[in-house]
Amino acid sequence: MPRQKKLRRDANETAFDVVQGALGEADKPQPPGSRKKNPEAVRRGRKGGLKGGGGRAKKLTQQERSDIARTAARARWQAED
Repeated sequence: MPRQKKLRRDANETAFDVVQGALGEADKPQPPGSRKKNPEAVRRGRKGGLKGGGGRAKKLTQQERSDIARTAARARWQAED
């Protein structure tokens, strides 16, 4: 049987669960991955496509794009040292 990961909880969360259990109001814990996604929400999720990089790049000037690329290259080279 696979070993389940234990979540670290603070004292307040533990106390809340103890009180809820004593009152009989505790929800049964759901196993990870058991939550179902709403199919309508999934369908709408990427309706507009990916946004961000392409639109941002169109607004930048050649000089700004060059500066960003230069900064990225420096960061890559420094990471290898």
